[in-house]
Amino acid sequence: MMHQLERSPSESYFWPVVLAVALHALIFAMLFVSWAMTPELPPSRPVVQATLYQLKSKSQATQQTNQKIAGEAKKTSSRQYEQEQLEQKKAEQQAIAAAKAEEQKKADAAQKAAEAKKEADAKKAADAAAAKKEAEAKAAQQKQQADIAKKKAEEEAKKQAAEDAKKKAAEEAKKKAAADAKKKAAADEAKKKAAVEAAKKKAAAAAARKAQEDKKAQALAELLSDDTQRQQALADERGNEVAGSLDDLIVKLVSEQWNRPPSARNGMSVEVLIQMLPDGTITNASVTRSSGDKPFDASAVAAVRNVGRVPEMQQLDRATFDQLYRQRRIVFKPEDLSL
Repeated sequence: MMHQLERSPSESYFWPVVLAVALHALIFAMLFVSWAMTPELPPSRPVVQATLYQLKSKSQATQQTNQKIAGEAKKTSSRQYEQEQLEQKKAEQQAIAAAKAEEQKKADAAQKAAEAKKEADAKKAADAAAAKKEAEAKAAQQKQQADIAKKKAEEEAKKQAAEDAKKKAAEEAKKKAAADAKKKAAADEAKKKAAVEAAKKKAAAAAARKAQEDKKAQALAELLSDDTQRQQALADERGNEVAGSLDDLIVKLVSEQWNRPPSARNGMSVEVLIQMLPDGTITNASVTRSSGDKPFDASAVAAVRNVGRVPEMQQLDRATFDQLYRQRRIVFKPEDLSL
């Protein structure tokens, strides 16, 4: 057990008191036995007593003297007895005092032993309490160290998780960047290829336009080289031819600017009025006969306006231009405008 029950003062003095009482009883018993066993001595008689019997016949003075001596002897014997009694009483008192001193000494020793035992028990209890307190402090310190270690481990785990997540994000970003770069390279390649195709198409269109222009210039040159009547006849003949060529050119240019709406279907047609200046600048475009589909009509008008200018109109004389292209109605169809 960690603690012992302390005895009360009455319990700690019980046995010493019992021993003291028993010691006193033993001392009184020994004194009583010693006194009882002492042999009775005959009473001391004055030495002069015998002399008194022998001197009965003496004088009265002598007798008085003897009586006086006997009285002194008796008195002396009584004093001796009293002295012996005093000495015996003194011895008894000394024995009692010695017994009491021994008893007190034993009681003091018992008290000191009890106090020493009490101090030892108190010291033992204090040591046990200190040991318990030290054990509790050690346990608390170990728990605190364990908590610190656990917290540190959790922080390390969080830090490692964050680093792993950061590393993974960096890898994902790197992969995405590579994919984007690859996609961009492919787009650039496609754009480059489309640009090449567009350049080829544009070159082909320019070549076709140049050939058409050369043909128109030749026709106009032929018209101007003959006489007036012949020129008029050729103008009428060639005018229709040139007009047809310009109409085809306008349709081609509009076709290049046209964005086909989802609602456009083959068989649809829209008539658009084109207004131009002599230098070929298109000033306006409007629907004169709708196809019945507004998105298709709007796409045709937007395509005409996006052409902006037809430089080939400068090849025509002013009269022909005013007659044929100052205001020109052209019918557009999806199949005609297909890119």
